[in-house]
Amino acid sequence: MKKRILIAEDESLIRMDVRLMLEDNGYEVVGEAGNGDKAIELAFAHRPDLILMDIKMPKINGLQASQVIASQLDLPILLITAYSQKEFIEKARQDNIVGYLVKPISEANLLPAVEVALHQADKTKRLKGDVQKANEMVEKRKLVERAKGILMDREHLSEPEAFKKMRSTSMSRQITLESLAKEIIEHVHN
Repeated sequence: MKKRILIAEDESLIRMDVRLMLEDNGYEVVGEAGNGDKAIELAFAHRPDLILMDIKMPKINGLQASQVIASQLDLPILLITAYSQKEFIEKARQDNIVGYLVKPISEANLLPAVEVALHQADKTKRLKGDVQKANEMVEKRKLVERAKGILMDREHLSEPEAFKKMRSTSMSRQITLESLAKEIIEHVHN
């Protein structure tokens, strides 16, 4: 499936060149913005795989637009910068900024930067997913431990006995241990 890219650049000639280079290399350009406001609007409308964002743009600049996008959407951004904009780059240490592309933009520097940015974004997405799964597992374990503690107190059971009872009850009722744990905890609070 083609990777979908949004281009935010106020110079229309650069925007057109970048679009052609991307499309010639198998990417789909889902939108073009000439200012930060439009970039934000298009980011929400299209939710692209990557945004190429020029730092210096009218109205809202690229860094401000990137911050808005980062706070609302988890979309990776590849900043486009001129050599003289080092002070902007220092400010651009946001998680969703996955790289920088220095003007003038050529196919030789655009394509590797886009590939690396997309790869980093995929890696970050997978890691965030792994962290979320791990957090969910910890929360489920906490529920089971709490319910086990309740059974141990209420029925004067050892820890292994309480766990064995929960496991056999969940199996006989064909519900997960977490669901049973929630029932046990809710029963105590009602």
